[in-house]
Amino acid sequence: MAATVLEGTDAVRAAAGTHLGYSDWLEIDQARIDLFADATGDHQWIHVDPERAADGPFGTTIAHGYLTVSLTNLFLPQIVEVRGVSMGVNYGVNKIRFPAPVPVGSRLRAGAELTAVDEVHGGVQTTMTITVEIEGGDRPACIVESISRWLD
Repeated sequence: MAATVLEGTDAVRAAAGTHLGYSDWLEIDQARIDLFADATGDHQWIHVDPERAADGPFGTTIAHGYLTVSLTNLFLPQIVEVRGVSMGVNYGVNKIRFPAPVPVGSRLRAGAELTAVDEVHGGVQTTMTITVEIEGGDRPACIVESISRWLD
């Protein structure tokens, strides 16, 4: 999918309150889950032990919640591109929620809404609500209020 392109901070301001679009779908395989476990040291069996997880509460392994959050850094550039600024930086998050687990083999994508634009020294600060959905799921995997700064 083509990203929504915003040319400069004036375009960012004008886009406040709009839905910016969706990312491509991404399959979550066991190899990605295992790599995240290795990177973070979180080897809990519900993530990395398919045999034990088959008898667990989800019937299979599930992705780490923080793996799902980290994928927003993959999805967001597919959704929106801000041009004509000197730089953009992650500033943090206001809130993260995990309404549904992500079973191995699931396909995820994100949608983003530009919910707020605030003035900061040298540019703007945006709040984007990023919703990571599971293909065929009835609840999102993750909802993140992500804060970014875009400097002129």
